[in-house]
Amino acid sequence: MNLIVVAAIALGSIGLLAGLILFLVAQKFKVYEDPRIDEVEENLPKANCGGCGFAGCRAFAEACVKSETFDGLFCPVGGNETMNKVANILGRAAVEKAPEIAVVRCSGSPQLRKRTTEYDGASTCAIESALYKGHTDCQYGCLGHGDCVLVCNFDAIHINSETLLPEVEEEKCTGCGACVKACPKHIIELRPKGPKSRRIYVSCVNEEKGAIARKQCEVACIGCSACQKACKFEAITIQNFLAYIDPQKCRLCRACVTVCPTNAILELNFPPRKVKQEGETTTEKTE
Repeated sequence: MNLIVVAAIALGSIGLLAGLILFLVAQKFKVYEDPRIDEVEENLPKANCGGCGFAGCRAFAEACVKSETFDGLFCPVGGNETMNKVANILGRAAVEKAPEIAVVRCSGSPQLRKRTTEYDGASTCAIESALYKGHTDCQYGCLGHGDCVLVCNFDAIHINSETLLPEVEEEKCTGCGACVKACPKHIIELRPKGPKSRRIYVSCVNEEKGAIARKQCEVACIGCSACQKACKFEAITIQNFLAYIDPQKCRLCRACVTVCPTNAILELNFPPRKVKQEGETTTEKTE
């Protein structure tokens, strides 16, 4: 018999035997995957932003299917609408969650927080923060290189060319938290959007004593406790010479805003305050 034919038959036999062995091994170690994972993933935003705490939408879908409840499981990009779809697929009750948005807790523009040094290295907040305290006397303030901008998949945050501070676009922000993780100074926080997108928060993270903080930045919180005393809802705490407003307790009355001596407390999306005429008494009401 021709040697070529013999070789072809031998090789073919080896190939068939190898294929059979691979088939048997594949059957032996085959991993069953719940088809609902594909269905859940199909209804997710496919942003793969990691805001849910998992490495992408596929991993989140697997977690939803395998978990008995939705405790600790929420897609910030899709929000309650997406979670209701997932709940319907899995035959469970969805957990409603108030939408969140990123807020920048620093108002130290160059006019209010003077530069004392010049940084001449890689233009990233992470690297500058690792090398030294920053280009101003405030070691807590924003460095302005835009690490938060680079990690945002939704084009929702940009650096203002005048203030050199990040600004969040409410219509685009999904509350995924990528910018929060990227900021080495921890000045970005996720907070509830609030009714009619109204929010009140302390735009400062400086933990120095009052006189030092005020010298470093004109709009720094000095821990004077005036806001805490003005709050009737016990929503404000003072720790490490820094005030913090609990969004769960805050009733948006704005009493704290008016008493802050450094204008460190911001009020967003509120109607203009009524100007009280001489001899007239008015009461403010938050809708």
